[in-house]
Amino acid sequence: MAKGTTELFEALTLLAKEKGISPELLIEKIQTALVIAIKKDYPRSENTNFDIDIAKGKFDVAIMKTVVEEVEDDANEISLEEARNISKRYSIGDTATIKLDTKNFGRIAAQTAKQVIKQGIKEFERSQLVEQWGGLQSEAISASVIKVEPTTGNATVMINDSEVTLFKSDQLPGDDLKTGDIVKVFVYGVSANDRRPTLRISRTQRDLIKRLFELEVPEIQEGVVEIKSISREAGSRSKIAVISNNENVDALGACIGPQRSRISRICDELKGEKIDVVKYSEDPKEFIKQALKPADVISVDIPDEEVKACSVIVPDNQLSLAIGNKGQNAKLAARLTGFKIDIKPESGFFEG
Repeated sequence: MAKGTTELFEALTLLAKEKGISPELLIEKIQTALVIAIKKDYPRSENTNFDIDIAKGKFDVAIMKTVVEEVEDDANEISLEEARNISKRYSIGDTATIKLDTKNFGRIAAQTAKQVIKQGIKEFERSQLVEQWGGLQSEAISASVIKVEPTTGNATVMINDSEVTLFKSDQLPGDDLKTGDIVKVFVYGVSANDRRPTLRISRTQRDLIKRLFELEVPEIQEGVVEIKSISREAGSRSKIAVISNNENVDALGACIGPQRSRISRICDELKGEKIDVVKYSEDPKEFIKQALKPADVISVDIPDEEVKACSVIVPDNQLSLAIGNKGQNAKLAARLTGFKIDIKPESGFFEG
């Protein structure tokens, strides 16, 4: 083996051990690279053979040619006389093994091999990370802040011994992260195509609310209480619709907890974000009434349920509460129910 190829082989073998890559995969990647290298110097050769044993340090590469009486294709055929210079055992019709000296591949071929092998290792590392992190997809997990970039506000957090970026845009408005903080994040994706695969995490995703309630409320974990719908303005306010599958269990009480203990812990984790827990109903009119809480609703009119639009009448003194600051309560109720909601005051209804 040529010196450069030997060094490359040793370096990659060491790298494979460090990264935990199987010898079989390394051999596969080396063979892929060598096929490309051989094709550069022997473009018409159809058959190559590899005998690679990492444990023994064996690394033989050969071109296979058919032994013939008269050579018509010198790239794939060899005369009996030439074949017997390699081994006296060869006869017409045999396949002769012609070992190649790796130094004859040339500098370009060697570099091609190196690039392909390195790329193969990167792909394997990427697939390992994606497989490792795939189980965290759509989960809420604890992350430890190890640094915060002063200029961008992006935070680097530690998850499963890996550094992951929590971008400023994925943080809550009330987050003032500092080194050493432990925060809950929602894993909304696993990057498989980037140069450096990583988790995609956020504290603003709607489903973070769902996961936090699942972690905090045993009745939800057990399936007794079910989350039917969630709407969220991250950092400001959320609404969550729940239903009990057991008539003896109050869904709202289970989510709020004794002395509001459960919901308070979730709100604290979300830096004071307000959360309205409302009762889900299969009756759209009743569900819309519940979704507009804390406002009282006099009536709900749904001309056509397929259109998903309704008119709601509220007491005059409840109009601002029903609509909410900058329309937030109405918007969250609309997202929670899937209905476009037109809110009118009681006096306006009677005057009309």
